[in-house]
Amino acid sequence: MRICLPTGIFPPDIGGPASYVPQIATRLQERGHWLEVITLADRPAETSASYPFVVHRIRRAGMRVVRMAKTVVEIAAVARRSDLIFANGLFLEAALAAQFARRPLVVKIVGDWAWERAVNWGLSRDGLEEFQARRQGLRAELLKFLRSQVLGKAALVIVPSHYLGELVRRWGVVPTRMVCVYNASDGPGAGRACSLPEFQGATLCTVARLVPWKGIGLLIRLLEDLPRSRLVIIGEGPLRSSLEKQARDMGVGSRVIFMGRLDPSEVAGCLAAADLFVLNSTYEGLPHVVLEAFAAGVPVVATAVGGVPEVVEHGQNGWLVTPGQDAALREAVQRLIADIPLRRKLIEGGRRTLVEKFAWPPLVTETEEALTRALHAGGLARE
Repeated sequence: MRICLPTGIFPPDIGGPASYVPQIATRLQERGHWLEVITLADRPAETSASYPFVVHRIRRAGMRVVRMAKTVVEIAAVARRSDLIFANGLFLEAALAAQFARRPLVVKIVGDWAWERAVNWGLSRDGLEEFQARRQGLRAELLKFLRSQVLGKAALVIVPSHYLGELVRRWGVVPTRMVCVYNASDGPGAGRACSLPEFQGATLCTVARLVPWKGIGLLIRLLEDLPRSRLVIIGEGPLRSSLEKQARDMGVGSRVIFMGRLDPSEVAGCLAAADLFVLNSTYEGLPHVVLEAFAAGVPVVATAVGGVPEVVEHGQNGWLVTPGQDAALREAVQRLIADIPLRRKLIEGGRRTLVEKFAWPPLVTETEEALTRALHAGGLARE
């Protein structure tokens, strides 16, 4: 197949799609398929020479309408010399381009982008579930409508967790036009050394876009009760300045390290250097970063939200806590810092989980089969 693959983020960005897209594109190319990736980028001139496929980078900054129009044109141009579009982001642009190029559209949904944008743009303060059920303002309802229109154009929808599958079904996608394919991560490997200063105590690490639902503020507050611990935060986002101010105001600024955006090898190195990885989200489709933590050999504490329980088995490969319960999270972190045998048990469980449930070969095969099915079947995904 010749595959056009739009994505909103791509290395050096961090996040689930930025980890997944280079891997799936490389592995599909190794199986004899041909791929071109279209992505947004802060620096479009960045080289893509390290990839075995073509990467088209479109400047992220500037007027949104102009950027979207340029993106539609670029995707449509690539799609015309492709067999289908496999969208991992830029969904509205991909749906429009699919119509112009008259090519089947496959969409991978890793979360509710309508809700995420509504929250980031200040259009809604509702949580994910409330956003689905409650009528929103005009602009937020428009985002819901556009989400439905995109999925209505898709020949097939791929989700990485059964939790997301149920959510997408509630948006009107029939089960026969949807397939669940779990994400994967490489096994243990050497990451680039993490340039952290010496510290006599425990190092906690989190990797996330700095947005409200990632709960980074609570992780900073935890340090008040953990005087011999520090927090390493990997990622960028709109909350960075306010989180830096919070750390200073609380007097823990010297123990909070904002690493910013790192390349995947550096992320792996920082995870491997940590004593504990903590994910404090109130919403996750299926957290790819937990798989990366498993691979790096760091024990995981995570909130039991969304697709997280499909990855983390409490007491076996990680430690689950109820979201929003500050005391429970603090107690879990304190226990794992103190209990070295338990940490070792969770590390071994995480590595075993990667092999048994989240390996690349079945993911690539299932994705390949899904794309082939969409190519030959066509049709619409809505009731």
